[in-house]
Amino acid sequence: MRVRLFTLVAGSVIAVAVAAVSAQTGKPWAAARTAWGHPDLQGIWNAATLTPLERPDTAGGKLSLTKEEADAIERTERARVELRARPSDPNRAAPVTGGAVGGYNNFWIDRGTSAFVVDGQHRTSIIVDPADGKIPRMLPEAQRRNRGARGTVVRPTSDAPESAAVEGPGAFDDPELRPLGERCLLGFGSTSGPPTLPNYFYNNYKQIVQTPDHVMILIEMVHDARIIRLNGQHPPASIKKWMGDSIGRFEGDTLVVETTNFSNKTRFRGSSDQMKVIERFRRVGEDTILYRFTIEDPSTWATPWTGEYPWVATDEMMYEYACHEGNYALGDILRGERVLDKERTAKP
Repeated sequence: MRVRLFTLVAGSVIAVAVAAVSAQTGKPWAAARTAWGHPDLQGIWNAATLTPLERPDTAGGKLSLTKEEADAIERTERARVELRARPSDPNRAAPVTGGAVGGYNNFWIDRGTSAFVVDGQHRTSIIVDPADGKIPRMLPEAQRRNRGARGTVVRPTSDAPESAAVEGPGAFDDPELRPLGERCLLGFGSTSGPPTLPNYFYNNYKQIVQTPDHVMILIEMVHDARIIRLNGQHPPASIKKWMGDSIGRFEGDTLVVETTNFSNKTRFRGSSDQMKVIERFRRVGEDTILYRFTIEDPSTWATPWTGEYPWVATDEMMYEYACHEGNYALGDILRGERVLDKERTAKP
C-alpha cells in the first residue's frame, strides 16, 4: 500500500490556552485529580491534525498563520474531501498507475479539518524549537551511519510510513528486514512514539489510563501500548526496547516522561539508539491536553529540538486494529524479489 502524505497545514480546530477560565464560574480552570491525587489525564484523545511536523517553506518562517490563512486552509481541505467523496464514473478508463496500485480511498481517511491553535495562534508547524520550525541539521557521522545500515535494516528510519519507497540491497531478503510499520508490529510514522505524532492519515486516537504507579497510553494505530512507570529507574543500557523505556513523574499538573534505551530497529528519523525523549503532558482545559516533547541525540542532530501540539477529548470509541490476517502480500513480495534475483544472475 502506498499513501501520499500531504504538507498542508490543517487539523482539528483546538484552542489551547495556558490559563483556561471556566465560563460558568469565571475562576481559573483546575485539572481534576485521581482518587490518589495525581492530575487526571484519563480518557480518549484525538491527535488528528494536518499541521505538519516541520514548518513548510510557504509559511515564510512564521510561527503562526493569520485567521484568514487558517480559514482558507479549512476551505481547501473541505473542498478536497467533498471532491473525493463524489461517486466514481463507472465508464471511466482504467487508471495509468506506472506500477503503483494505490491504497485506501478517501472514505477511510481522517486527517482533521483545519490548523490547530495554541495560545491563540494558528500554528504553522508542530516544531517550535529551533525557531525556524525545522528538524536540526543531521550530523555527518549520523548520515554515514544511516547509509551503512542499508541492507541490514530497511532504511535509515524503520518508522517508515506506508508511502515510503523501501528499497536497496538486501531490503527484500528477509521478512524481519521489512519495516515494523509495514509488518503491522508498530505504528508507522512514530504514532506510537515517543515522540508520539499524528500520522496525517487515520487512527489518531490515544487512550490514557492511570494507576497510582503507572500510566498507560494505548495508541489506536497498530494497537501499541506504552507503559510508563512512575518514579522508577531505567534498566541497564544493554536492555533495548522498540519504544524505549519510559519513566515518569508529576511536576505540579504536568506529567513528565523520560524515555531512553531505544532499539536500533526503531530509529526515529535516523536517530541512534542513544536518543532521549522528554515528554510533557498537561491538561490545559476540560477537553484538551497540551503535549510537548524534546528530542536529544548528540550523535544524530546538531542540537536538541522541541515540538508541541494539542490532543482533544472525544466521546468516540477506540476499536480493535487488525492488519495482516489473511495477508499474502509480504510473502509474495519476497518471492517476487527472488524471481528478480534469478533474472539478474542469468544476465550475461
